This record gives sequence, C-alpha cells and structure tokens, in this order.
Amino acid sequence: MSAPILRPGTEDDAPVVADIWHRAWHLAHAGQVPDGLTAARTLEAFHERTPMRVADTTVAEVEGRVVGFIMVDGDEVEQVFVDPDQHGSGVAALLLDEAERQVAATGHGLAWLAVVAGNARARRFYEKHGWSDDGELPYEVSAGGRTYVSPCRRYVKPAT
Repeated sequence: MSAPILRPGTEDDAPVVADIWHRAWHLAHAGQVPDGLTAARTLEAFHERTPMRVADTTVAEVEGRVVGFIMVDGDEVEQVFVDPDQHGSGVAALLLDEAERQVAATGHGLAWLAVVAGNARARRFYEKHGWSDDGELPYEVSAGGRTYVSPCRRYVKPAT
C-alpha cells in the first residue's frame, strides 16, 4: 500500500465521502445513540448532507481511492471517518494530525471534538493521540426533521 495523500475535498469526492461516512458512522454508533437518529442516518441522508460540507472537508487518498476524511469547523474537529476496511492502517492518525493542524492554523488554542460516550474504540484512539476527556457533552443532532441528543464526551487537545 502506498502512503496516503491528503488533499482538499472536491464536489467529485462527495459521493464516496458520503458512502464512507454512512458505513463508518453506523459501525461506530450502532446501539450508542437514540434509535430514531440511527434510523434517520440513511445512505440517502448522508448523500444529501455531504455536498454542503465539501468546503471544510479534507480527504485521504490511497492509490487514487478516497479512504477517509475529516471535516473541521473553526475549533471543532467535527468528523473523522475512515473506511472500515482501512481501520488500523494509520490513515485515521494522519487525518487527525491534519485536523489539529487546521484548527491551529485558524488561530484557536484548543481543538475539541465530540465522541459518543459508548464508542470505546474511538475514545481509546483519541486518548492515544493526546486528546483528553473534558467531560459530558449532550450533543444535539438534527436528522429526519427531529432533534436528538446523543450522549457524548467532549475531548480536547491544545492546538499547536
């Protein structure tokens, strides 16, 4: 496998980003968020959301194939997802480093992200990379015309 290349997302990337987001989101969130939210997070819903987020998306590409992405909004690392077949490949760590760099480049001293409380795999990953659990964060999410509150933890890391 060749080394991943990071680059800004484009409109052409939106369909594959949506597919990755859908697969990885459901893998990470099944049984951890309100059932209505899980049901509302259909593949179609991800395909509707993704094009609006191209401007703040960075993708990881391996051998010409998009395999993961981040979305950064100000000081929030809003999304970090890697195609499940790339878990353990180092792509997620590379993307997380880039997200931290982007937060620092905008002048913020502290990066933060929300991770579902029951997602032990993600929590271990963030902690391994120097992020700290900063406490409970009831994270409001809109989907399917409703608002849900996901039980999350707020993780933080100095942006350098």
